[in-house]
Amino acid sequence: AVKVLTTLRNHWKKTTFGVCLLSWGGHWLYGKHCDNLLRRAACQEAQAFGNELIPSSMPLKKATVFLNPAACKGKARNLFEKNAAPILHLSGLDVTVVKTDYEGQAKKLLELMENTDLIIIAGGDGTVQEVLQELWPGSLRIAVFSKIPIGFIPLGKTCTLSNTLYPESTNQVEHITNATLAILKGETVPLDVLQIKGEKEQPVFAVTGLRWGSYRDAGVKVSKYWYLGPLKTKAAHFFSTFKEWPQKHQGALMYLGPTERPPEEPEEKPPRPPLYVRIYRRLQLYWASRPKEIPQEVAPEDWEELKLSTIELSIATRNRQLDLTRTEDFMDICVEADTVSKGQFVNRGSQKMRDPHVCPEGSQCIQASRCILQLPEGTEGSFGIDNEEYEAMPVEVKLLPRKLRFFCDPRMREQMLRAAAQ
Repeated sequence: AVKVLTTLRNHWKKTTFGVCLLSWGGHWLYGKHCDNLLRRAACQEAQAFGNELIPSSMPLKKATVFLNPAACKGKARNLFEKNAAPILHLSGLDVTVVKTDYEGQAKKLLELMENTDLIIIAGGDGTVQEVLQELWPGSLRIAVFSKIPIGFIPLGKTCTLSNTLYPESTNQVEHITNATLAILKGETVPLDVLQIKGEKEQPVFAVTGLRWGSYRDAGVKVSKYWYLGPLKTKAAHFFSTFKEWPQKHQGALMYLGPTERPPEEPEEKPPRPPLYVRIYRRLQLYWASRPKEIPQEVAPEDWEELKLSTIELSIATRNRQLDLTRTEDFMDICVEADTVSKGQFVNRGSQKMRDPHVCPEGSQCIQASRCILQLPEGTEGSFGIDNEEYEAMPVEVKLLPRKLRFFCDPRMREQMLRAAAQ
């Protein structure tokens, strides 16, 4: 023992390195063991759903999974197959996995969607937007597509929706298994969608929002400074201040105020009335539709107009702060002041990376159901729409309230209802 201690003391550098290596290895192995326990517990819970008896005449529920293998720097496929796929198969779902290997592939699968009971999006913000973009305006009517519940399995680098749908977790395996189990439990919440229409005919759909400004431009360059480690965010915003300062984004904004939320539509349609009742109603409608008086002119919509000079403009849904009992439908427009010092810009940039649509103190906050953003001719730059980059141009943004139903963790739904009651 004395000889061993002497040897270790004489080679203290190697000893220190060995101890550190063994400690790291032990911690890594323990983490893998904990992940396996989480997977096993999730699979046992899913097995309970799979063991439930169903009538022989009832077909299995069909689930279509849109998996983006490129998400999370190419790790998404492995993450899905290890953590989510076993749970889905054990639950008794008839699962079809579609890999979105190239842009536009989802559009070719519209005929598959006609026979699916639920959609599962496995990826990040970009995957969610691609599925909405390709499937929603297609041959399926919006009303039909809106009734198909959607599950979201967070596998991407940015997964904004997971903050609303699932409890916060620092363990990636736990986060993925919780999201997959939430799909099986069946609780859903309605989410708003933004329809963003520019000069092109095809609109863009977003579940989070649109950003235009200096914080967004600096944020997309953060990865270039990876070699600075934890300082990369501040570095990207600091070097951004070397441009013309103060940075102003100018334009004009026209908007309409919030709209009243209509009552919930009934889940089941009433039975079709007898033939004689339908004939009577058609005759009644025909006579009622004949012109009797000169119709009154419809009052013009009350548009508000605002001149913009801002360091950043954001137009966001209320999905981040979901209120299931609110009586009005609107989106949040945040016009940030352009009188920001360089120090404030750098400090606020870090906050914006964590919550891109936060509205800082001193900003002008507007609630609107529809807006038109007009830009001066020759305006350069880009929009960030659900963390995807689009060319900056004049756009009309329209709120489509409660258009999609997403599966959520029952604990989160209960938390939303409890917060609304207080």
